[in-house]
Amino acid sequence: MSLLIKYLSLCWFRNNPADLIPTKSFMWKTVVFYLISGVIVEGLIADPADGTLEVLLRTIMAFSSIATLLLVLKKWQYFNQLFTAIFVCENFIMTLAIAAEALDFVMVMNKEEYREEISISLAVLLVGWYLAIVSYILRQLFSCKMSVSVILAISYFVATYGIPMLVMDI
Repeated sequence: MSLLIKYLSLCWFRNNPADLIPTKSFMWKTVVFYLISGVIVEGLIADPADGTLEVLLRTIMAFSSIATLLLVLKKWQYFNQLFTAIFVCENFIMTLAIAAEALDFVMVMNKEEYREEISISLAVLLVGWYLAIVSYILRQLFSCKMSVSVILAISYFVATYGIPMLVMDI
């Protein structure tokens, strides 16, 4: 539980992922939660079968993107810390997204007048927070400039969400 709290502190821009050494069990649990929460969110948005396939593609793209970045930077030794840090924080954001989807459902049932504005605002907030967290993790781990870490975070987001979404639309 202590390790989880240390990783969750990254969501509030505390701790350095290089200082956090995950156990194999913790890493696997993080990946399983990533898959389950992703399938839940995608299942609420789209067809469950398509959503599951998209989540699997996202997972492959996430690991591939992290591996490619670390190979280019010649920092392979940080693979476990980086993917665990990103996945734990993404799991946190995904949990909030599930709550936002539940709120959207309640607002639809109650015929809330500003449902779309509220839902879009929450989505923009969560995506912005996610990009800030990934940027922070990369900046802390590689001691790079903020502009570089933001570009890398946006690139990671496009690779892990945009590419699988495009593949699913084909």
